[in-house]
Amino acid sequence: MDYNAHHSYGDRLKIRSAHQNRHLSMNFDFFSHETAAQRSADIAHLVIAGWAGRDKVALENHIAELEQAGVPRPEVTPAFYRVGNNLLTQASEIQVSSASSSGEVEAIILNAAEGMWVGLGSDHTDRKLEAISVPLSKQVCPKPIAHCMWNFADVEGHWDELELRSYRYDGVKRSLYQEGRLGVNMHPTELIQLYEQRGNEFCTGTIMFCGTLAAKSEISFSERFEMEIYDPILDRRISHGYDITALTG
Repeated sequence: MDYNAHHSYGDRLKIRSAHQNRHLSMNFDFFSHETAAQRSADIAHLVIAGWAGRDKVALENHIAELEQAGVPRPEVTPAFYRVGNNLLTQASEIQVSSASSSGEVEAIILNAAEGMWVGLGSDHTDRKLEAISVPLSKQVCPKPIAHCMWNFADVEGHWDELELRSYRYDGVKRSLYQEGRLGVNMHPTELIQLYEQRGNEFCTGTIMFCGTLAAKSEISFSERFEMEIYDPILDRRISHGYDITALTG
């Protein structure tokens, strides 16, 4: 059937608009105080916060190091990158275009109908493309996230104490790749405030990735990536892992 022959231009605009506004429904285990509930959340927008470190001297040194590797300097920090919500996945395996990508662990914030929630994600990024365009490098890879969410109100008071870790695999060898407390990055309430000051809305159905940690070894491809966020005050953790298949060398 010829799509254009059976729909007027106005009809096609309406159909396109409906598709563009379509929400992604994802199932989560929501934990609040002593209760837990499994339910779906509609995700309309995905935002990646980059260059979100609190220490401006260390941040500037990091930017300068990446410039030497060819990564363009951001116009402003933190930077916020809007990417497609369809990139979000809870699958245990992802496919990427080539072996030039890698994961990086981040805390994520979900603004849901029931309030604000904290989760875990990997801003998997194409490193070769990053040297050409950071926004494009964010757009071409899936963004794995865990199934569990914590009530933000339960951790807001000790946010800086939360710990992130990630591990990479070389064959069967597992090695620590990233480790640190969330206090090295900007608090999510500050990130959200800055995001909205720049004319955006952190509306219901938005997920924000809140910044990553420095790598302990060379940034390179691995066939598996594992990550966790640990709460030392409430002694609990969220973890997730995924295998990576490169479709080309």
